[in-house]
Amino acid sequence: MPKLKTHKGAAKRFRITGTGKIKRGHSHARHILTKKTNKRKRYLDIDVLVADGDIERVNRMLPYGRK
Repeated sequence: MPKLKTHKGAAKRFRITGTGKIKRGHSHARHILTKKTNKRKRYLDIDVLVADGDIERVNRMLPYGRK
């Protein structure tokens, strides 16, 4: 059986937690920040878990995980 390739775009965007869940960052947090409120910018800085419907798709792209 051949080795599976990691999807490099996904590897840069997702991390596996110690318990096996998948974390992701928020979008809209990189530029054009002057019009966004401080509260919104703080919220965008916090990582969140990937939605249940997307977990299987992300797992396929990261066959060996990412720490």
